[in-house]
Amino acid sequence: MVSLKKTYAKWHRRSRTERMMLLEAFLLLALARMGVLILPFRWLAKSLGDHMTEADASIQPADLQLARMIGWAVRSAANYTPWESVCLPQAVAAKWMLKRRSFPGTLYLGVMKDETKPEKLAAHAWVRCGQLILTGAKGHRQYTVVSTFS
Repeated sequence: MVSLKKTYAKWHRRSRTERMMLLEAFLLLALARMGVLILPFRWLAKSLGDHMTEADASIQPADLQLARMIGWAVRSAANYTPWESVCLPQAVAAKWMLKRRSFPGTLYLGVMKDETKPEKLAAHAWVRCGQLILTGAKGHRQYTVVSTFS
């Protein structure tokens, strides 16, 4: 009960813009998770942009704050979803949010050998906008990029 009260209090301390961004992120995380589970990846990939291209690393300073807010909203909303919102749905949701605002962004898919089982691969997804990594920043440098969408 205390946790619910804290969550409610945090929600009401947020600005209207932050609340709208969190709601958008929550809904897009749901759509991304369903897409990952149900659709063939080639269909989902069509919504992510051009394959094997990268967006320009420069972004207008005024847009940088909004890009940061997108990353924050997706990561924050992912903590409250009743479904699993791991790196791929987060990256897809963030990419969609960037695209909706006509912001340049690149979604990266990477792999590396699994530390616990060397015969298996571990996969990771992250999104970059300008020089910022919006989602999936933790450990992304360990992965070898195998695909990009911008």
